[in-house]
Amino acid sequence: MPPPKDVVKIAIQMVGAIPQLIDLQQTKPLASVLKDVCDAWSLPNAEHYALQYTDGRQTYITESVRRPPTSLWPHQHGAHHSPVPFSLQNRGEIKNGSILRLTTSPDQEAERLYSGIQSNNSDVKTDSLKKLASLSQDVTFAQEFINRNGLKKIFCIVEEGNDTGEMLAHTLKAFMELMEHDFVSWETLSAAFIKKIVSYVNMNAVDASVQQLALSILENMVPTSRVLFELVKKEVTLDRLLTHLQVTNAQLQLKAMALLIALLLAATDAERQEMMDYLREKNIRQFIHKNIIHSSEPLADEMAHYLYVLQSVSLNLCERRMRTSMDPYSQEQRELLQSLRQTAFESESEAPTSNFSTERRRSLCAKEFRKLGFVNNSNPAEDLRRAPPGLLALDNMVYFSRHTPNAYSRFVLENSSREDKHECPFARSSIQLTLILCEILHVGEPCSETAQAFYPMFFGQDHFFEELFCICIQLVNKTWKEMRATQEDFDKVLQVVREQITRTLSLKPTSLELFKTRVNALNYSEILKLRQTERLHQEETLAVPVLELRERLKPELLELIRQQRLLHLCEGTLFRKISSRRRQDKLWYCRLSPNHKVLHYGDVEEGVNSPPIESLPEKIPVSDMKMLLVGKECPHTKEKSSGKQNKDVLELAFSIMYDMEEYCLNFIAPNRYEFCLWTDGLNVLLGKEMTSERTQTDLDVLLSMELKLRLLDLENISIPDTPPPIPKPPSNLNFCYDFSHAEQ
Repeated sequence: MPPPKDVVKIAIQMVGAIPQLIDLQQTKPLASVLKDVCDAWSLPNAEHYALQYTDGRQTYITESVRRPPTSLWPHQHGAHHSPVPFSLQNRGEIKNGSILRLTTSPDQEAERLYSGIQSNNSDVKTDSLKKLASLSQDVTFAQEFINRNGLKKIFCIVEEGNDTGEMLAHTLKAFMELMEHDFVSWETLSAAFIKKIVSYVNMNAVDASVQQLALSILENMVPTSRVLFELVKKEVTLDRLLTHLQVTNAQLQLKAMALLIALLLAATDAERQEMMDYLREKNIRQFIHKNIIHSSEPLADEMAHYLYVLQSVSLNLCERRMRTSMDPYSQEQRELLQSLRQTAFESESEAPTSNFSTERRRSLCAKEFRKLGFVNNSNPAEDLRRAPPGLLALDNMVYFSRHTPNAYSRFVLENSSREDKHECPFARSSIQLTLILCEILHVGEPCSETAQAFYPMFFGQDHFFEELFCICIQLVNKTWKEMRATQEDFDKVLQVVREQITRTLSLKPTSLELFKTRVNALNYSEILKLRQTERLHQEETLAVPVLELRERLKPELLELIRQQRLLHLCEGTLFRKISSRRRQDKLWYCRLSPNHKVLHYGDVEEGVNSPPIESLPEKIPVSDMKMLLVGKECPHTKEKSSGKQNKDVLELAFSIMYDMEEYCLNFIAPNRYEFCLWTDGLNVLLGKEMTSERTQTDLDVLLSMELKLRLLDLENISIPDTPPPIPKPPSNLNFCYDFSHAEQ
C-alpha cells in the first residue's frame, strides 16, 4: 500500500445532523480528531464515539488493536488462544472523498449488546443478537465483545436450547463471525455446545438457516484438531450428509457438501478410502451428476470448487498404487500379471502347459509376454518397477482384460499378428498411458484451494479412472494404426494420444460415452490440421501480406523438394519381393541414374545396402514411363485377396507403367516414408505434381522456416492488411551530396 498523504479531505455523517467536511490530518491522534468532530456537533464524552465507514463492511476506524486477555472463559482451563496482531491500523486506508459515520464506540456498543442478549424481552434479545451478528465482522468490536466474556453468553444461549428459529440463527451467525478472527481456538469449545450444534444437523424439524449455520460451524471445526474431526465424523453420519445433499435448498446442499469435503480432507488415507467406498455404495456420484451438475439452477462457484475437490480426493486414492513399484516376490501381484497372459492366450494353448518341461513353459510364457508388449518379456515385473505409474498400470491392464475381454483380446491378438516393427505394444503403451492420465488428471497432487475445474463425466461413472483408461488404450491402438507407426514412433504416438485426450477433456464432455465419441472423432489427421492452424495463427501468417509472401515462396521451395526427391531416387532403395502366398526373402534394388534419364534395378543379396549402378542389370528409360499407379490400382494388389493382411500392402504399393503401357514395374515400399518419396519422385519424372502427404509436411516446414527468417526484422510489429501509400515524389532532385569534401 502506498504511504498515505498527511491530509485527506473527507465527509463525516451523523443521524439527524448536517455532515461535516473536514481536512483529516493523518498525523493527528484519532482521539483528538474525534474530539474536534464531537465539539462541532456539541457532543459531550468524545471517548464514547468512533468513526466508521458507511459502505462495505462498515468497519471501525482504528489506530491499533489490543491483544485480548489470555483467559477468556473461566470454565475452560488450559485453552489455547491464537495470537492477535498487537497493532492493526486502518486509518491510513482513508482516501480523499471518503464518507465516514460518527457512531457509538466499539466498547460502548459491545457493552450494550452484551446486556441486550441477556434481556428477558425476546424482541430486545433478538434485535441485539441480530446487531451482534452484523458488528462481529469487525475485528475491533469482536475483540471488545470477547473481552467481556461475550462468547460464554452465546454458549449459554445455545446450550440451554430455549431459542429457535430466527433468534437461534442470529446467535449462530454471531458465533461464526466472532470465531473467524482467531482470537479463540476451536479446541476450547465445550462438549455440550458441540453436541447441540450436531443435534441441529441431525434433526429434521429445524429451520434451514439454522442447519446451514450448524453445518458451517462443524466444517470450520473439523480441520482444527484430530479430536474434533473424530467427534464430528462419529456424530454426523455420511447418511445424514447425503440426506442434506438431496434437498432442494441450494444453500443447505452447499453447506452439506462443504462439511463432507472437510471430513474427507481431514481423514487419514485409510479413513478416506473407507468413506469413498461407502459413498460409492450410496451412488453419490450419480446423484451429484443428475441433481447438482445437471440441475436447473446454474452451478455456484463454491459448489464447483467442492466438486473439484471431491474429484481430486477420489482420484488421489490411486496415488498409493501409482507410487508403489511391483514386488516380483508378491504372490498376489504375480497372479495379476499371469492373468493378463492367460486371458489373452488361453484359447491358443490347446495343450496344458503343465505337461511341458520347466524350460519349455518358461520359454512359452516369455514369448506370450513379448506378444503382450512387455519390454522385458523374460521378467515382465521389471517393466512395472518404475513408479509412477507403478502398480496402477497393472491394475488398469487387469481391469481392461476383465471388464472388456473382447476388446483386450482383439488388441493383443491383432498386434501380435503384425510385423514386429509395426505392432503396438499393449503393456508398454498401458504403462505410459497410465502415467499420462495421472499427469492430465493431477493424480497425487494436492488440491488447489481455488480451482473449480472438474470433469462432469467423472460423476457419471464409478471406476472413472479405469473406465477412462479402457477408452484411451483402445485410442492408442487406433492412433497407432492411423499413424502407421513403428516401434521407433512410440513416443510420437503417445504425444498425439495425450493431445487427443487433453483437447477432448477441455470440451467438458458430460459422460464417458460422449468423451469416447469425441476423442475417436479427433483422429490423427484432425490433430495435424489443428496443429497447422494453431501454428499459422501463432506465427500470424494469416495476414494478407504474409500469405502473398507464402505464395511467392512456394514455387522456389517446391523446386527444392523436387530436387530432394530426385536425389533420393538417385541414392536408391532396397525393396522386398512379395508373392500372393507368402513373404519372400528375395530383395531387389532400384535407383535413378545421375542424369535422371534411366531407372536401374535388379536382384541383390541380403546385406547389400547400396549396390553400384553398374551391378543392376535391368533398366527402364524415363522417356518410356507412362503412368504411376498406387494402392488398389496396382496390378500386383489386384491379384491378391482383400484380406486384412493386405491392408498394409495396399498402403505401400505403387507401380510404373512403361513401354506403351504394356509392362509394369511393381513396388512395395518398406515404409510410408519411402512410399511418399518414391511416388513424389516418379511424379516429378512424369512431369506431374507431387501428391503425397509428405510433400505438404515438408513444404510447411520449409515455408515456416523461410518466413521466420524473412520476418525477423518485423518481430512484434503488426503487419497491415494493405501496403502503406507511396509518398509523392519531391519537387526537385537537387540533393546530391559530394563525399569528396567530407573525406578532406
